[in-house]
Amino acid sequence: MLLRTAWRRVATAAPAAPGPRAKPPIRGLRLRGIDLTPQSAVASDAAIALEAESVLRPLYMDVQATTPLDPRVLDAMLPYLVNYYGNPHSRTHAYGWESEAAMECARQQVASLIGADPREIIFTSGATESNNIAIKGVARFYRSRKKHLITTQTEHKCVLDSCRSLEAEGFKVTYLPVKKSGIIDLKELEAAIQPDTSLVSVMTVNNEIGVKQPIKEIGQICSSRKVYFHTDAAQAVGKIPLDVNDMKIDLMSISGHKIYGPKGVGAIYIRRRPRVRVEALQSGGGQERGMRSGTVPTPLVVGLGAACEVAQQEMEYDHKRISKLAERLIQKIMKSLPDVVMNGDPEHHYPGCINLSFAYVEGESLLMALKDVALSSGSACTSASLEPSYVLRAIGTDEDLAHSSIRFGIGRFTTEEEVDYTVEKCIHHVKRLREMSPLWEMVQDGIDLKSIKWTQH
Repeated sequence: MLLRTAWRRVATAAPAAPGPRAKPPIRGLRLRGIDLTPQSAVASDAAIALEAESVLRPLYMDVQATTPLDPRVLDAMLPYLVNYYGNPHSRTHAYGWESEAAMECARQQVASLIGADPREIIFTSGATESNNIAIKGVARFYRSRKKHLITTQTEHKCVLDSCRSLEAEGFKVTYLPVKKSGIIDLKELEAAIQPDTSLVSVMTVNNEIGVKQPIKEIGQICSSRKVYFHTDAAQAVGKIPLDVNDMKIDLMSISGHKIYGPKGVGAIYIRRRPRVRVEALQSGGGQERGMRSGTVPTPLVVGLGAACEVAQQEMEYDHKRISKLAERLIQKIMKSLPDVVMNGDPEHHYPGCINLSFAYVEGESLLMALKDVALSSGSACTSASLEPSYVLRAIGTDEDLAHSSIRFGIGRFTTEEEVDYTVEKCIHHVKRLREMSPLWEMVQDGIDLKSIKWTQH
C-alpha cells in the first residue's frame, strides 16, 4: 500500500518537474521523443529524463535497406508479445491453440497477397534464409538428375553466394549478364537452359537500381522447358501486384522488414501443384511441413501477416503517391544539375528506388555532406572496399560514375517536405563539391577527360 501511494506521488510530481523546454525541430531533422526513464525512477530523475527526451535524427530515405514498422502492424503484434505467449506447436492446451490459430491466420494473409494457397507458405527468418532454402534446397533434392542452375549477375549477395557454394559442391551455374538497362535478355535465358537445368533464379525488383525484370515472360519460358523458377521478391512484394499462378512462379522469397513489418521474419512460397521438392537446410522438430524446423515466432509472423494485409489494402494508393514523389525528386534534381545519370531502365522500374550518378562528385563525399538525410550509396564506398557496386558494373556503368551514385528510397511514410529538403540539400552539396573538383573545372573548359592520358608520379 505504501509503495502504491509513493508511486502515485511520483506520477503526479513528474509532469510538473522543471526541465528545459524541447527546442522546435530543425528543418530536415525529425525530432523523435525517447523516454529513457526506467519504470521505478523516483521524482528527482524526471528532470534528467526530460533532458534526454528530444533526440535529433536524420530524415529517412533508405527504405530499400529496411522500412519502419507500420503502427497497425505493431497493434496486431502486441497481444502476442504479452498475453498470448503460447508455443504454436503445443497441441495439448489453449495457449498453443490460440498461437497456432494466429499463425495460420498470418499464413492466409501472406498467401492472399501473392495469390497462393496458405499451405504453400513456409515461415522463415527472412529473405536470406528463403533464398538459401530455394536455391540449395531444390539443387540438392534433384542433384542425382540435374546439376545446372541459372541466375543473373545483378542478384542479391545471398543468391550469388548460395550459387557459389553449390559450385563448390560440383554444380554448374550460369550467371546471365544484363543489358545496359539492367534487364536480362530472354533469348539468352532460353539459350542457357540445358537438359539438366533444375532451377532459374531471377529477382523481381533490384534492390540497388529498382529495375523490374519481365517475371511473367521468364515464368512462361521456365514452365515450357520444365525448369523450376525462383524469384527473390523481397523488394517487390506488397509494392507491385504479384500472382504466383499467373506469373508461373514456383518459389518466391519474402521479407518482413521490407514491407513495414518486423525484422527477423520472412516467408518462402513453395508450389504444391505441380509439386516442388526441397531438401531442408536445418534439422529439428520438423515444423513448417518439415522444410524449416524450429519454433515459429508467433509475434513476428503475426506482424508479417498484418504487414501483408495492410500492403494489399494500400498498394494502389502507395504506388500512386510514391510515383508522384519520385517524379518530383528526379525532375527537381535533373532540372537544377547537369551531368546526372539515372541508373537502370526508366520504364521497367519500381518508382520508390531511384539510383542517380552525379558525375565528377565522389559518392562517399556526397553521403558525408548529406549527413542529415539517411541515404545509401550505390557504390561500395561505404564498405572497406573501394570497388564500385557489382550491380552498376554489370549494367556497364563507367567506374567514375559508379563511384558517384546515390540511392534514394521513397516509401509509405515519406513526405513531400522530406523529398524537397533532400533535393535542396543534394543540389547545394553537389554544386559545392563540383566547385572543389579539378575534373569539373576541366570539363567546363571543354576538355574531354577520356582523351587525357594520366601519369603516375
